[in-house]
Amino acid sequence: MIDLVKKAMFAGVGAAVLTKDKVEKSLQEMVDKGKMTADEARDLSGKILEAGEKETEQARNEASKLFTDMLNRAQVVTQDQLESLEKRVRDLEGRWHREFPNDGES
Repeated sequence: MIDLVKKAMFAGVGAAVLTKDKVEKSLQEMVDKGKMTADEARDLSGKILEAGEKETEQARNEASKLFTDMLNRAQVVTQDQLESLEKRVRDLEGRWHREFPNDGES
């Protein structure tokens, strides 16, 4: 399951790289044909890439939420949850030993 998620994320990164290359190539063709200036192409490229980065971040956040939801449904404990539980146990043990210092000693 984790491999499937990794493959999907790598595919997304690959698509983003291909898209960036296509955008730059298309804009350069427009500059070469005189349909826009190099400055206009640079500005437009920046805007397109910025929008793409925002969409990529949104997709990453949505994938993270989906993955967390899948883990919760599968009742898999995350590292953070495990560490939180371990801390609670240590705290409770500490309180127990402070309240009942001689308990368990022979």
